[in-house]
Amino acid sequence: MAAVSHPVFARVYERLSVMMDRAGGAEHRRNLVAGLSGRIIEVGAGNGRTFAHYPPQVTEVVAVEPEPRLRSAAMAAAATAPVPVRVVDGVAEALPAGDGEFDAAVTALVLCTVPDQAAALAEIARVLRPGGQLRFFEHVAAEASGAMRCTQRLADATLWPRLFGGCRTGRDTVTAITAAGFAIDRLHRFRFPPTGPSSPAAPHVRGAASRPTDIPTAQ
Repeated sequence: MAAVSHPVFARVYERLSVMMDRAGGAEHRRNLVAGLSGRIIEVGAGNGRTFAHYPPQVTEVVAVEPEPRLRSAAMAAAATAPVPVRVVDGVAEALPAGDGEFDAAVTALVLCTVPDQAAALAEIARVLRPGGQLRFFEHVAAEASGAMRCTQRLADATLWPRLFGGCRTGRDTVTAITAAGFAIDRLHRFRFPPTGPSSPAAPHVRGAASRPTDIPTAQ
C-alpha cells in the first residue's frame, strides 16, 4: 500500500537504533509510553524498538510502518512484545484507521521524516478520541539561533535527508503539534546522545499533548 522504500537507510537504522537504545534511547522510549492504557496507534514504528516498553494496561498497539524492511523487523519484534501488537503498512498522512479509534498515539523519531508534517499531525488528531494523548520523542530544531541552527539548515539543504530516509533536522515539531490543535501537557528538552560529538540531530524533545474535544474527526 505505502510506496516508501529506503533499503540502505533501513539497514543502517536497524543497527543504529540498537546503539541509540544502549546510549539511553531505551529509557526515553520507556518514559515515552509509561502510563498508557487502552488502544494505541504507533505512527512510524520503524523496527519496533518501542514495543518492549508498553505497559500491561495497553490492550492493543496498531503499529504503522511504510518501509518494507523495517516493517518486517517490526513484525518480528511484535512476536515477543509484552502486549498485543499488530503491524500494518501505511503512511502518517493517511493512517489506516477510523475516526476516534485510539486512546493515544505514539511517535518516536518519525515526525522529522514525514513529507507533510501538518497532514500527519492532522491524521493523528483524527484517529484519536477526544481528549486522547499524543506521546512524542523527536529530534527538533535547536531552541536558539546560532551555530547549531546554521548546521541544521546546511544539513537539511544537502545530503542529510538523502542519507537518513528523508529526515529534516531543523523542524520545529513542538510548534507544529500545537498548530495542529494539540495542547502540550509536558515537555522535556535534552541533547541526545548526552555525550560525544554533537550532530545536527542532537536537540531532542520528549513529551505529551492532548487532543482537544473540539477538533472535528470527519475529514
